[in-house]
Amino acid sequence: MTLSALLPDLRPWHDSRDFRLLWLSGLVSSFGSFLTFVALPVQIKELTGSAAAVGAIGAVELVPLVVFGLYGGALADAVDKRKLIVWTEAGQGVLSAGLLCNALLPTPRVWPLYVIAALTAVLTSIQRPALDSLWPRIVAHEHLPAAAALSSLRRTIGGVAGPALAGLVVAYAGLGWAYGADLVTFAVSVLLMAGVAASPASHEAVKPSLAAILEGARYAWGRKDLLGTYAVDLAAMFFAMPLALLPFLADELGAPWALGLMYAALPLGSLLVSLTSGWTSRVHRHGAVVVLTSALFGVAVAGAGLVRDVWLVLLLLTVAGGVDMVSGIFRSAIWNQTVPDELRGRLAGIELLSYSVGPTLGQVRSGSFAAWFGIRTSLWSGGVLCVGAVGLLSLCLPALLRYDARTDVHALRVREQREAAGAETS
Repeated sequence: MTLSALLPDLRPWHDSRDFRLLWLSGLVSSFGSFLTFVALPVQIKELTGSAAAVGAIGAVELVPLVVFGLYGGALADAVDKRKLIVWTEAGQGVLSAGLLCNALLPTPRVWPLYVIAALTAVLTSIQRPALDSLWPRIVAHEHLPAAAALSSLRRTIGGVAGPALAGLVVAYAGLGWAYGADLVTFAVSVLLMAGVAASPASHEAVKPSLAAILEGARYAWGRKDLLGTYAVDLAAMFFAMPLALLPFLADELGAPWALGLMYAALPLGSLLVSLTSGWTSRVHRHGAVVVLTSALFGVAVAGAGLVRDVWLVLLLLTVAGGVDMVSGIFRSAIWNQTVPDELRGRLAGIELLSYSVGPTLGQVRSGSFAAWFGIRTSLWSGGVLCVGAVGLLSLCLPALLRYDARTDVHALRVREQREAAGAETS
């Protein structure tokens, strides 16, 4: 295999101006968001000294993610997706300003941190289905796996640089600088998103309602391969997501200087995979890869909980981030290539639950386990439980393992629909 075959497939970037603007907007926004992602738990740790209090961030985010993720999916199918994204992005900028104001108080308060975390979850839950359902409209069907890899690449660039920089900024400049930088990135992101073409609802769109949400849920339940992608990712994130434990693990290892590196290690692994993602366009058994890499994620996290050398911990966290990225690329490919356009927002809302609720509940689980049994036990036991849960789910949902993009009837139907729509507009 040549080096060029490993490099990312750049055809979506070259072919679509809207893809480029959306990519750049997401890069800027994710960079700033990762600054707050690190600063917020560090601030709660400083104010409370409690692992359970840090894990409680997930608890306050849970209900908004569930309720507004499903509603946001129905809303994304019924309104202009571009407008929805711009307004929710601006709202998140306002919330960053609130974090900055609180950090600048002589005695910062704890309760605003939880309130803003919950409101951020509301806006993210409304926005993300619109974002995820917009990609397939602006990228050719055959280029969707490449677009998923490039989208992951821009998230991980911010994910590597943001946490690493945040660790230094928080330690040497203060929390206010991290929150202030996040506010600036939201402003830039809104300006970029304003240049994306309008993306109105399809002709088959229905108004947001409980009936519309249930229609999407019934479709997902009838697609056991899709159901498998949700369930496997949910299990992996619930049992093995280690983020809430990292501030305490760094202290236990006697390496507080490594906290920023620990937060950066997961996205670094994702970045390395994204930079060598050219091979993903030649893989067709997407479901089998999702199962394998989700199990490997648990193995790597369990290892990080067992070893005592900080550099080995960083290596294993990097491996965990890499295999999770592979899983994410192929989950995204299954979703984007097989879900019809009129249901894409609602299915994106369900996807949001799988990749957001899992980590959110995982913070609560890991923080509680750490309070009861210790940091390391919480970490390695979560990895072991992840492997077991993924194996059990793959046996219960064999359609995921059988999925093949070349022969799947849903993928072939969506391809035909897009070709027909393209013929009508040409």
